[in-house]
Amino acid sequence: MTRHGRPSVEAVEARLLLDAIEARFGYDFRGYARSSMLRRLEAARDRLGCRTLSALQERVLHDPAVFPELVGLLTVQVSDMFRDPAYFRTLRERVLPFLSTWPSLKVWVAGCADGEELYSLVILFREEGLETRTLFYATDISPAALARAEAGVYDLDRIPLWTENHRLSGGRSSLSDHYTAAYGRAAMDRTLRQRVVFSDHSLANDEAFAETHLVSCRNVLIYFDRELQDRALRLFRDSLVRGGFLGLGAQETARFSRLAPSFEEFAPAERIYRRLPGDAPSRTEALHG
Repeated sequence: MTRHGRPSVEAVEARLLLDAIEARFGYDFRGYARSSMLRRLEAARDRLGCRTLSALQERVLHDPAVFPELVGLLTVQVSDMFRDPAYFRTLRERVLPFLSTWPSLKVWVAGCADGEELYSLVILFREEGLETRTLFYATDISPAALARAEAGVYDLDRIPLWTENHRLSGGRSSLSDHYTAAYGRAAMDRTLRQRVVFSDHSLANDEAFAETHLVSCRNVLIYFDRELQDRALRLFRDSLVRGGFLGLGAQETARFSRLAPSFEEFAPAERIYRRLPGDAPSRTEALHG
């Protein structure tokens, strides 16, 4: 804001650019936290060689090659495999025993970015004997991120941290059993993708698309404003079966959301919630009778 209480030129340009993106491409970033989104837009402006955000808007609207790159710059978040090992240990020791009582399972990794969270979960389910009866949905708004996630190739210098995270999560195998290293890169075992469906999905625009037993969406909601957080939590509620589980990031919570009455805090320290068994049927449950 300016000293007269009016928005700055950059804030006005950012709002117009986000309106244009939604109108032209159907991607709605307007519910993202304003300060964070403005920083990302300014970084994208500089990366793409534009003098102003208005100039970036002109390029986005008139150069078809620019928009996919811009989406990647606005959305990709670097993560780590088995990030926050206590979260994965709690899934292993407390959540999966419940999930194992279902004959088949569906897991939704929302905002999967480059796939680190996805592969962590597939390895976890493999180690606990549940992979073969589980279908994994990996979704993101960025086609470029989805392509990187599906490729599953990472810099080798990231592996030592991931190996330690995996050990601390209670891993029952060596992480090296699940990748092949060559030329400074680590390629995840292609069998880890055999039960994965990769698909674009926007938490701002799209609806729940499947009946799931676990939703893991970590370090995504922190970039949303309150209204968009509530929308995303509603999607997760509508997707989850009654008694299903939701995992959020360490700085995220469902406690103060409008959807809080639909969830119990199953493991508060790890931000793992459970959809209340007595909650009203979700849309997917209603569709399935």
